[in-house]
Amino acid sequence: MSNAQRAASSVNAPAHPVLEGAYRKVTLHLIPFIFVCYLFNYLDRVNVGFAKLQMLDALQWSETVYGLGAGIFFIGYVLSGVPANLLLLKLGARKVLGTLMVAWGAASAALMFVKTPEGFYTLRFITGVFEAGFFPGIVLYFTGWYPSSRRGRIMGLFMSAIPISGVLGSPLSGWMMESFAGHGGLAGWQWMFLLQGIPTVLLGLLVYVLLNDGIASAKWLSADEKRLLTAELEEDERKRRETPEATDSFASVLRNGRVWMLGLVYFCIQMGVYAINFWLPTIVKSLGYQSPVTVGWISAIPYFCASLFMIWVGRSADARKERRWHLSGPLLMGLCGLMLATQAGGNPVIAIIGLSLATMGALSGLPMFWPLPTAFLGAAAAAGGVALINSLGQIAGFVSPFLVGWIKDNTGSTDIALYILSAVLLLGAVLVLRVPAKIVNR
Repeated sequence: MSNAQRAASSVNAPAHPVLEGAYRKVTLHLIPFIFVCYLFNYLDRVNVGFAKLQMLDALQWSETVYGLGAGIFFIGYVLSGVPANLLLLKLGARKVLGTLMVAWGAASAALMFVKTPEGFYTLRFITGVFEAGFFPGIVLYFTGWYPSSRRGRIMGLFMSAIPISGVLGSPLSGWMMESFAGHGGLAGWQWMFLLQGIPTVLLGLLVYVLLNDGIASAKWLSADEKRLLTAELEEDERKRRETPEATDSFASVLRNGRVWMLGLVYFCIQMGVYAINFWLPTIVKSLGYQSPVTVGWISAIPYFCASLFMIWVGRSADARKERRWHLSGPLLMGLCGLMLATQAGGNPVIAIIGLSLATMGALSGLPMFWPLPTAFLGAAAAAGGVALINSLGQIAGFVSPFLVGWIKDNTGSTDIALYILSAVLLLGAVLVLRVPAKIVNR
């Protein structure tokens, strides 16, 4: 047994005060700031769902034009995900993530100037290119701080920024659109893009100051804390290498069928997530609520429920060291929620309950998914593997909103689209259970 292994085995007990104190330091130093960055990352990605309430009428666009514009973001995203993460591995998180945030914040704010569908498509594509490296980069970044046994709760905390962006962003977006409309000759939707893009640029500049590239460069950790944290990561890496499908290079990632299957699972999850994110305000409005502020507050209810459920599921998965059912269970909940929403018959209470269950299930699938691939991908493999899986999943960001928009244009309802999305979530839940428990349950 190496010195690192002996050090790790001596500190594995949860009650070890120095190690637990070090993890508290790491979490308090990293998570709040990264949480805020991801909140604006997601807000900048999906705020077109609120802009749509005014933008389509103002510019005389169809639902299909909106669906294509919302989805074309993800073509740029898919094309740039792997190169951006490989660049992060080479240059470090601070430089790459900071630069990407400044770039996509500026591109998102520039959406206020669009007049034509072509301009809308172009800016959404460019925004997708710059956003592509952020999320997989953060997932990779966390593998340099936390072992597998702690990633469930950390991903739950981090990714609760998605529903929180809905809790805060929905009423905030509605308020911006209603309160700023007409000021300076700009429409409400134009002000919303501007006011939500500027903070991202400022946060990107702060990344250069506040983030460290790894444990070794963290001046706020003592030498003993660095030693213990590093030993835990080395022990985690030893256990990973003992798993049947440990993968240690990007070339082996491309040959690994399990990686491609997980990419399909992530696609299924994201089909449900993006349908909710891009169409929830429209569905709420169809229940008879016309004011953007009212639509915003009602849209916040499903996201609030999801934020609490997401954190609880992450803690439960880590405590029980069980990953598969903590992912497939929420996906089945999302399926039931979508089915209930389609059967609401215009009843707002039943519809909101269904949408809340769907949002809780689909969004909780996101943090519960990522401990699976990182359990068997080594550092070099994770850089490309995480980005590849994320890119495959993000194809749903193009397919889902375009599918819903096309179906709504041709049928006048979103019900058929929600049935299709329910079937996709069911497929994802079934595929998850095909992953052997011994690979991921640790």
